[in-house]
Amino acid sequence: MRHSIKHIAFACAAMLLVSLPIRAEKFVFTTIWTAQAQFAGYYVAKEKGFYEELGLDVVIQHPSLTSSASNRLKTNQCNAAMFSMMSAMDFIAQGTPLVNIFQDSMNSSNILVSRWGTHPLTMKGKKVGIFNADPNYLTYIMSKHEGMDYKWVRFTSDINVFLSGAVDATMVVSYNEFCLLKQAGFPMSENSIYRFSEHDYNIQENGVYVKRDYFVSHQSEVTRFAAASRRGWEWVAAHPDEALEIVMKYVNKHGIHTNRVMQKLMLEEVLRQQIDRESKRREFRVRPDMVKKASRLMMEAGMLKREVTYKELMGL
Repeated sequence: MRHSIKHIAFACAAMLLVSLPIRAEKFVFTTIWTAQAQFAGYYVAKEKGFYEELGLDVVIQHPSLTSSASNRLKTNQCNAAMFSMMSAMDFIAQGTPLVNIFQDSMNSSNILVSRWGTHPLTMKGKKVGIFNADPNYLTYIMSKHEGMDYKWVRFTSDINVFLSGAVDATMVVSYNEFCLLKQAGFPMSENSIYRFSEHDYNIQENGVYVKRDYFVSHQSEVTRFAAASRRGWEWVAAHPDEALEIVMKYVNKHGIHTNRVMQKLMLEEVLRQQIDRESKRREFRVRPDMVKKASRLMMEAGMLKREVTYKELMGL
């Protein structure tokens, strides 16, 4: 009788544990820029409960002028942060081991736009606007390879420096400033545009990275984060209008000066850039050939002191 009561007690305790909600593990993720449609997949994964379903309490942070994504990761203010592939390779070569856990870009979004309707490669020595908050690896590499000797003028964001005539050409990304130029009604012919992805500079851009020691000790967390993030992006691709509503919620929450039309254009372009040009599919992976090309280009330009390999980038 005493033996049966003991078994019943254990059974009741087990049933109670099963019925109790499992406490989600906190996972802090910092994006590469302020709230916008570029991060729609992560917002959706958060709002639709995809992270929570896999036992993660994901906190999405955005960097500020005084606290960058790299600084937050280095000082352990977040578990994961978003960087361009070339930035991550640069960090690794300098002795900060990082590992890619999720890749949401398959192509380069970099575009060089001429103000005067002439082709950017005929503008040797002209003033070119570049992003102040970005290392601009590909821009420097292209200028050197093509012998352009551009004179660099840094800007924080927006297109006002370009529209004012302070520069002869400007770097933009296809999902942001290029859309702003369209909205502003600036005339752009194909002759005045240089798309890096259509030349020998098509290098994948943003992905999510963690420190190598965190990657080794938290395999389960990073795997679940990647799975839920991919599900979020796939949901966005299938429900872009609903995803835009979620994006606007984050935009408004963070007081970002933008509009629905701009965010819709951004979302459409981000989704387009996620499709691999060879497979014609949305793959969410780092391509070994692009890592090899990026490493070669950066070494030739003196940006890397040693080769950074695909295996190193992936923590293999």
